[in-house]
Amino acid sequence: MTTEKCPLGKGKHDYGDYLGLPNPRDTRIQIYLSVALGLGAFATFCLLRPRWKGLYAARKKQNNQATALPDLPDSFFGWILPLWRITDEQVLESAGLDAYVYLAFFKMAIKFLLVALFFALAVIKPVHDTHQEKKIPSDGHEKHDKRDDLSILLAMATDYEAYTDYLWMYLVFAYLFTAYLLYLIVSQTRKIIEVRQTYLGSQTTITDRTIRLSGIPLELRSESKIKDFIEDLEIGSVESVTLCKNWKELDERMIERQVVLRKLEEAWTVYLGNRRVERSLETLPVVQPRPPAPEVHREDEDAEAFEDSQLLNDTDRDPDYAIPYSRPRPMAKIWFGRFKLRFKNVDAITYYEEKLRKLDDDVKTLREKDFEPMPLAFVTMDSVASAQMAIQAVLDPSPLQLLANSSPAPPDVVWTNTYLSRNQRMMRAWSITSIIGLLTIFWTALLIPIAGALNTCAIHEVFPGLAKALNSHALLESLVNTQLPTLAITILNVLVPFLYDWLANQQGMISQGDVELSVISKNFFFTFFNFFFVFTILGTGSSFLAVLESFGEKLHDASAIANTLAKSLAKLLGFYTNFIILQGLGLFPLRLLEFGALTLYPINLMGAKTPRVFSYGFFLPQTILIFIICLVYSVLRDSWQVLLSGLAYFMIGHFVHKYQLLYAMEHRQHSTGKGWIMMCDRVIVGLVLFQLTLAGQLALRSAFKRAVLMAPLAISTLWFAYKYSRTYRPLMKFIALRSLKRAEHSSLGRGVQEEAAGEGHQTVDEAREKEMRFAHPSLVMKLDDVWIVDKNARSQNGAAAYHD
Repeated sequence: MTTEKCPLGKGKHDYGDYLGLPNPRDTRIQIYLSVALGLGAFATFCLLRPRWKGLYAARKKQNNQATALPDLPDSFFGWILPLWRITDEQVLESAGLDAYVYLAFFKMAIKFLLVALFFALAVIKPVHDTHQEKKIPSDGHEKHDKRDDLSILLAMATDYEAYTDYLWMYLVFAYLFTAYLLYLIVSQTRKIIEVRQTYLGSQTTITDRTIRLSGIPLELRSESKIKDFIEDLEIGSVESVTLCKNWKELDERMIERQVVLRKLEEAWTVYLGNRRVERSLETLPVVQPRPPAPEVHREDEDAEAFEDSQLLNDTDRDPDYAIPYSRPRPMAKIWFGRFKLRFKNVDAITYYEEKLRKLDDDVKTLREKDFEPMPLAFVTMDSVASAQMAIQAVLDPSPLQLLANSSPAPPDVVWTNTYLSRNQRMMRAWSITSIIGLLTIFWTALLIPIAGALNTCAIHEVFPGLAKALNSHALLESLVNTQLPTLAITILNVLVPFLYDWLANQQGMISQGDVELSVISKNFFFTFFNFFFVFTILGTGSSFLAVLESFGEKLHDASAIANTLAKSLAKLLGFYTNFIILQGLGLFPLRLLEFGALTLYPINLMGAKTPRVFSYGFFLPQTILIFIICLVYSVLRDSWQVLLSGLAYFMIGHFVHKYQLLYAMEHRQHSTGKGWIMMCDRVIVGLVLFQLTLAGQLALRSAFKRAVLMAPLAISTLWFAYKYSRTYRPLMKFIALRSLKRAEHSSLGRGVQEEAAGEGHQTVDEAREKEMRFAHPSLVMKLDDVWIVDKNARSQNGAAAYHD
């Protein structure tokens, strides 16, 4: 690691000290700050929870499946134990498979970290304490006199061999922790598969009975021909077929209509002088704008079409014409004529009323139009078994033609992407992948200098006076050197997922479930590669150019590179410990508090009625990364610090997310638990990284035989990953036909059959998808009029007065 003279005059400093040197004082400061933040947020939540149930118990109030959950007491701490006692079966019944699987990952992590922490405190820490590590020079070789005294060399060799005996511990625990983690993965996967097959095999939702048929040839692009084709396969009867068409023109009209409708509502709000426009209960309440000046000027490109209409003539009237209400009517500025150089002020309400009427006529006309059929259809079968046979079979001998896949739920379909061609979707996918690659380079270039700038030595280059002031106060210097980098990385990890979520939505995927899995993948790649991998390779992020120069100078010396990487990993232990402490003790209680919604809640009329949506793509990647960090450090010196912090993170996180998923937030996708395989795949990647890390640590200390013995373990782990995928992935993707038959004779299956009589048990998905069907919303959506509490405030031409 490169060292330089610190500008503050303290002599030689390893710039890695600023982000990672295990410093008890710095860790204590992080604990104090995180505990203060977390306890403050938790106390606030306990105080507000019984008062603002519309915010903190929105799901319990609105979701019928959640009504089976126990009502939590309104006392300050009385709700904790009842929440803790809620079983996995209740979680599955009320929140679905995705919530069950997500919380299962936390439980698996807790089990592993408990065992790892026990050995870290009982064996690993005592061994490291009794074998203090000798300092290895930066060139990777022990310095000694140039005397070729054989006896001295033999003595040094004997001493080194005795000194490195403890390194067998690395090999033993590498095998032990690997075996235990793989056991947990297999046992938990088997349990989830059993629950998933029983759960999905017992329900008969429209989603489970529907296949998504893609690659439909031109000669089959009609609903009757598709029905005949499927039924000719003799796998079952077809209940209905929805052939996707190029509805782009209709969708554009519907979007334009929504814009005009909002403008009309705003105009009425301004005119009535108070918040009389009804709002949708699908979101947090939206504050209506305060009445502005008497006139509201609007530009509109379609104004030329109305130039000769009654709309323009309305401005020739007295502005207070037929309006006994004293408030002036809002006006809109419209542009017309050649090149839109002329404008005129018109009555905004009348203008938007007329635009809305014409758009409604256009929509009704387009709904009768026969649009171009696309090579995609949703085929609903008469039974789940028929749908599963179609999904698990090859329907056509031609490649990329008539491909049957599982269908998303009707509300999860991204209809605007259904009329994209396969080439368009491929182009979008490759374009987004290229953008992700460019962003990866950008984050690497941005992340390291930012982290490197957040220390007193770097600050001295720009603000010498401030750096000297910080240097004179040990507490402030510690806050700048260790806490600011942690905070900066945390902020970046919060903001970047929003960008990746937007990118995932641009890829042209057919379902929101696929989009969410893509968000998980993209965000994990960012957190793992940019935050963990690059940070470790480049040391601590400080003295960025110096580290690169060091690599450039020593590329010929593999031991020097290994030395640099090993030292970087060790130096970053304190930084990662502080990061996990902040996430677990400080920020998890803020998530429980729902800080963003809390800020808006009192402002927005205290009227939230619908639960916020829980997105696994935002929370899961960082959770997996923190588990990998704990795994990588589990055998290294001072590993107990990371393991203890990680254990606290997962225990608090399990409790917080359990409350949110059951009582406060909703996950709207059709719950099938597919994310479990994705979690396990990334944990196995972390496991291989853990083995390579220990091999590097052994090689660094010249324990080459023990390092080589890591190779069979890594090869076995890769073989396990292959067999795991071949064995368990199909059962996490499909529903076994035997599960469907078994469900018919189970109590849960009988409950589904009796559901029509109102006596049976419904799963979350069945309750959610009751009476749903596959139909493009633009074709069937009701053309709602403007929502006003007092309907008498409007007349046919929008000129009626409002009377208190």
